Amino acid sequence: MPVNINREKIQQFGNLELLAKQVVEGFITGLHKSPFHGFSVEFAEHKQYNKGEPVRHVDWKLFAKTDKMYIKTYEEETNLRCQIVIDKSSSMYFPLTEDPYNLDSQNKMSFSVHCAASIIELLKRQRDAVGLSVFGEKVDLHTNARSTMVHQRMVYSEMEKLLQPRPEEEKVQTNAAEALHIIAENVHKRSLVVIFSDMMNSSDDQDELFSALQHLKHKKHEVILFHVADYAKELDFDFEHKSYQFIDMETGQEVKVNPNEIKGSYVEAMKAHKKELYLKCAQFKIDFVEADINKDFSHVLLPYLIKRGKMG
Repeated sequence: MPVNINREKIQQFGNLELLAKQVVEGFITGLHKSPFHGFSVEFAEHKQYNKGEPVRHVDWKLFAKTDKMYIKTYEEETNLRCQIVIDKSSSMYFPLTEDPYNLDSQNKMSFSVHCAASIIELLKRQRDAVGLSVFGEKVDLHTNARSTMVHQRMVYSEMEKLLQPRPEEEKVQTNAAEALHIIAENVHKRSLVVIFSDMMNSSDDQDELFSALQHLKHKKHEVILFHVADYAKELDFDFEHKSYQFIDMETGQEVKVNPNEIKGSYVEAMKAHKKELYLKCAQFKIDFVEADINKDFSHVLLPYLIKRGKMG
């Protein structure tokens, strides 16, 4: 079920929120044409507009269709709280890209940000609250979940910053285990925690990483882990038969090698890592979703929507 998007129109937008609206509209159009058309994706409730009321919540699209003014109503208590967690370590900026808004040549960070922004757009339509956590070697940003327009704009603004190219000399390693422990302690109310990460932890202590994931579940949160990767390059090691200078984006360490000489052992090691991660997530009842940056957004948005539907 590919997302039907007007790519030329999207490329005109420099604004993440407008781009997310286009992605979601294309996704919803795809849902209506697919076996999943039963999902409810129109969430706003309306009441008739009374003279003197603020016009900022008037549904102008509905006005254009009916010639009557209705305003969208929002309850103070939201249906669901969603905490979006984004890994900002240097490895998330692979592969290098000149235009982070170009949906045809994304890196892991731009893919994660665009997916997260689209999920926020879906949350807005359901009157749900959203919070944002960003981590690398530490938790650099943590906001509590809110549903106000001002808060949502602030979240978009913070994610826009993540799209900016990182200076080559700036190396940010990953301490996902410690960060997720901190986030688990700071999300006080039961929430849906949506994680975007390549899970390339700087520490070799995988047990500590799994303990942090389990901590989120212990706090009664529902968790989706989107394992973001360039699956062709990072998992299948699909390179031409020639020598390359590989550079670790988090440490700067360099190694010159012909990919064919190490491909077999590399692919097996990555498969083992992903399998262990998948099995641990299954053990903790965490949804593990392969998020390949070379595919369209529907393979991320649909698992989110299914999870959201199960939570009521």
